[in-house]
Amino acid sequence: MPSTHRWNRGTTLATPGKPLVVGGSPNQRGVVVAASYEARKFGVHSAMPSITAIARCPGLIFVRPRFDVYREISAAIHPIFKRYSDLVEGVALDEAYLDVTENRQNIPYASTIARHIKTAIFQETKLTATAGVSINKFLAKMASGQNKPNGLTVILPEQAIAFVEQLPIEKFHGIGEVTAAKMHSLGIHTGADLKERSSLTLPQASLTELTHHFGKAGHYYYKIARAEDDRPVEANRVRKSIGAETSFAQDLSDISQMLQELEQIAQIVEQRLEQHETRGRTLTLKVKFSDYQQLTRSKTMLAPISELSTIFEIAKTLFESIDLENRSIRLLGISLSNLDNAKQLQAIQLPLFQNGNIIF
Repeated sequence: MPSTHRWNRGTTLATPGKPLVVGGSPNQRGVVVAASYEARKFGVHSAMPSITAIARCPGLIFVRPRFDVYREISAAIHPIFKRYSDLVEGVALDEAYLDVTENRQNIPYASTIARHIKTAIFQETKLTATAGVSINKFLAKMASGQNKPNGLTVILPEQAIAFVEQLPIEKFHGIGEVTAAKMHSLGIHTGADLKERSSLTLPQASLTELTHHFGKAGHYYYKIARAEDDRPVEANRVRKSIGAETSFAQDLSDISQMLQELEQIAQIVEQRLEQHETRGRTLTLKVKFSDYQQLTRSKTMLAPISELSTIFEIAKTLFESIDLENRSIRLLGISLSNLDNAKQLQAIQLPLFQNGNIIF
């Protein structure tokens, strides 16, 4: 039976015992990137607007992100993973899944490998790491959140169903605040409730009900209610889109300034396309207004593009099709999808879930 592990790298903050976040200033419309455990006690979490975070915790300490440092440390940690497996799927600078079924050290137990990796990370970076070990990605993710910081949690195959049934629905990976509130309104408060709700006489009928309420995500909820997750560890995931966006400290109301910013964003997109040696056929423009209303405009070309002049001209045309109605803008973004991923496709792994798979 497959077993899955997920890694979260812990960050030791410089002010122990005090609520601290990494993120932009609330005076400049910043966003929380990471929050200390002391801050989380006040309900502060990543992706929260900084102004909301400071309202919840008036004594909150803000420090600016240091992405160059994060990338440097991430680059030091991933080779440690590779000592044990070639099947490493990075999901963030500080998170990854590992499939160690055919591990390089021929270690029979995934939990032993987890301990070895945790020790190596601390010895080489002086940072702690948290690991979750279980039979699939979903359970590994949930396990990794059970014993932070510096924890190691194992959910055995025989424990999987019971673990999911007792879990509060808002703790499920992939279920956010809005979805959790909707589930609560339907009488779904735990994994057991979700399983019961999706266990009508006919399986198809239960799936139909879940998809009626939650769309395509209903299939995912149906499976995780039964501790099932058949997603493989993708060591070489094909990138689906490349883009960039800018959130402005002050709203933009001048059209010429908006277009100037749009051209700068287009330059970043061109650079990223060049770095990944790819092009895209569908360009999407993203605009967020001062009232947080957001809209997108897209155009698909017959041939893939990557040149700055073309990217900017298409983005400009899409932008000019929007009726601004004297509205100001707080964010602009450009992305390209339908990428020409021929080089990446050559490196895609075969399906990994076979008998005895172990995933970190």
